Amino acid sequence: MHILVVDDKEPVREKLGDLISQLGFTYECANNGLDALEKAQKQHFDLYIIDHLMPVMNGIKLVKNLKSKDATSNIPVIFMSTQDITTLHNVEELMHLECIISKPIDQELFYQKINLLRIEKSLVHSL
Repeated sequence: MHILVVDDKEPVREKLGDLISQLGFTYECANNGLDALEKAQKQHFDLYIIDHLMPVMNGIKLVKNLKSKDATSNIPVIFMSTQDITTLHNVEELMHLECIISKPIDQELFYQKINLLRIEKSLVHSL
């Protein structure tokens, strides 16, 4: 599994990278939504892990862009936020996401979500 980690904070990218590596997966990082969108257009990823609040392009705009393109629309997303998602004015844009988790990241929950998405993806490909 090849994963794109999108967060403007380097310590968060490093922590997630360590967790992903421990699962035996590969990853790349982007430090904002625009950087991530450019990377997603150039190569294939099996999963996007996207932070909510970032400069240049926030996570909601990034997800909207990714879901609107044929090449990236079916790639699952783990959306991360320090905010209560239900209080956002555009929360309806997040309702179609596969997974929303709170920051700071709970390691066990993170592993569970990635494994669940990996299993779901395998089942879809086997049909």
